[in-house]
Amino acid sequence: MSTDAALRKRAIEPEFPSPSDPPSQEEVLRLGRQVVRAEARALTDLVKKLDDNFYAAVEWIHQLQGDLIITGMGKAGHIAQKLAATFASTGTRAHFLHPAEAIHGDLGRVKSGDVVLLLSQSGETAEIVGLLPSFAQLDVPMVAITASQESTLGRSADVTIELGSLDEACSLGLAPSTSTTVMLALGDALALVVSHLRGFEAEDFARYHPGGSLGLKLSTIENHMRPLSECRHAPESATIREVLVTCTKPGRRSGAIMLVDAEGCLTGLFTDSDLARLIENRQDHTLDGPVSNVMIKSPTTIAAGSKMSAAIELLADRKISELPVIDEAGCPVGLIDVTDVMSLLPETTPSKPRKIIRPTVRIYAVDEYAD
Repeated sequence: MSTDAALRKRAIEPEFPSPSDPPSQEEVLRLGRQVVRAEARALTDLVKKLDDNFYAAVEWIHQLQGDLIITGMGKAGHIAQKLAATFASTGTRAHFLHPAEAIHGDLGRVKSGDVVLLLSQSGETAEIVGLLPSFAQLDVPMVAITASQESTLGRSADVTIELGSLDEACSLGLAPSTSTTVMLALGDALALVVSHLRGFEAEDFARYHPGGSLGLKLSTIENHMRPLSECRHAPESATIREVLVTCTKPGRRSGAIMLVDAEGCLTGLFTDSDLARLIENRQDHTLDGPVSNVMIKSPTTIAAGSKMSAAIELLADRKISELPVIDEAGCPVGLIDVTDVMSLLPETTPSKPRKIIRPTVRIYAVDEYAD
């Protein structure tokens, strides 16, 4: 919408109250919903606009031999930076190129085999238009996301995905809002469809997200368990007193001792809670008896190579504090202690049963949201 048209619209039908009028809660909510509704309508319309050009853009990006270079100026530039991060985290090498820095040397980042994704609602952004001859000279394919194929950017690109005429959601019809929302959704669609075509799996996602709770849940337990050398373990034939005296480890200890048979296979656990119960029940005489008499037999375990998400689920469902990790022969190789993953355990309430959320990258069919 042009500036004149936006001003005419405001003069005829003002949508926001005068700054001198204190808005009511109802008015604030109405205006907020109005903005969200306007952007939601634009996204619904976008679903119907995806055509051969979207398919062609996916093909270019899926088959690229180099990197995906994403550029945009202003608010579109912020969207471009987010999309570069999304592409990179879902299996497509991608980098953001600032248009103003590009003409001062950063064009050296672009090479043969790359594909350039350019974002500009008007298709006439000076900084973007100024880069077009350079991209043509470098002979890199250009994919444009812009309002019209007839814009300078739309005519210059190899593939142009048209957004069409969009009314920004602000009262002036000027601040990028609807347009950037649509750009973001379209970029996400490109990234996730390409990711799906690459066969991107949860294991790949974990490789690119090693930090934080998400990376921890998707990684394998070997990356986070306490290795056997740092765990307390003893033969099941030993007395409780022998176990307590000999099973000492430096550093922060776990509250459980893993017990093994003559072949080294796990047969049980003896925990600090078990010891406390013996003393509370005045069964001190059992301290000189075999620990196998009082150990937890056949404890819950997890196989080496499992995902941390599976370990977290077991700890939460069984309400246990220690989870031995065993190999194919049933021998312990480490231990997951609840104190190491406490921040990842889901909160539960009696009225709201815990729902396990399994991380996945799912591609939705367009039909799922068709009216």
